[in-house]
Amino acid sequence: MTRLAFNRRGVGAIYRFEMGRFRRTLLQSVVTPVITTSLYFVVFGSAIGSRISQVNGVSYGAFIVPGLIMLSLFTESISNASFGIYFPKFTGTIYELLSAPVSALEIVLGYVGAAATKSIILGLIILATASIFVPIRIVHPAWMISFLLLTAASFSLFGFIIGVWANGFEQLQFIPMLVITPLTFLGGAFYSISMLPATWRAITLFNPVVYLINGFRWSFYGVSDVSVAISLGMTLGLLGLCLVLVTWIFKTGYRLKN
Repeated sequence: MTRLAFNRRGVGAIYRFEMGRFRRTLLQSVVTPVITTSLYFVVFGSAIGSRISQVNGVSYGAFIVPGLIMLSLFTESISNASFGIYFPKFTGTIYELLSAPVSALEIVLGYVGAAATKSIILGLIILATASIFVPIRIVHPAWMISFLLLTAASFSLFGFIIGVWANGFEQLQFIPMLVITPLTFLGGAFYSISMLPATWRAITLFNPVVYLINGFRWSFYGVSDVSVAISLGMTLGLLGLCLVLVTWIFKTGYRLKN
């Protein structure tokens, strides 16, 4: 195989290694989202759902399902991808990987592909769990799958960038816990931004997570607080930005080669 040929074995080795780590903690990985989703329905579905019967013509319990899936997709994609690339840095095996006959693209495909696969599996588990509590319909299944794949890939790339940037395990948790989770809660995951006062609604529109959640919710029920075209554009824009940053990291060797 020449250096210019696509190294499928290299990508497959990285992918299988990362998925093997997922399988070793399969019970924990499956049980945790099931319990968390159930708790969300007990707290939000019962406490708030009893006061708000419908949002934009959709029952409140069903309305929050896309937000729950997106919340899990954001955090799991970042967590899996960031830890996947940070651990080789921590142990020093990153240098063996960089010296192997595997290109930057193949390294990213292996790590990001595995992280995206894991987060999508967990997202589907949450969807299955939610369907036990509330009736769910998917009006635009092709768009639902598209938003799911694009969001998982984008945030897995973002997690890869965080894993390269981080100098310690604390920094791996910093952005997901103090940035992504708050933005998700403030981004209409559990409510419609049309319910907010005009001033706060205008401020919320500067939150990029609003567009990702609303685009995904539109694929379920055909309702959205913002334009679906803008939602798709924001998702593709995030994906493109992450690709540019990953390309820059490998070109400069930022925190990889020194």
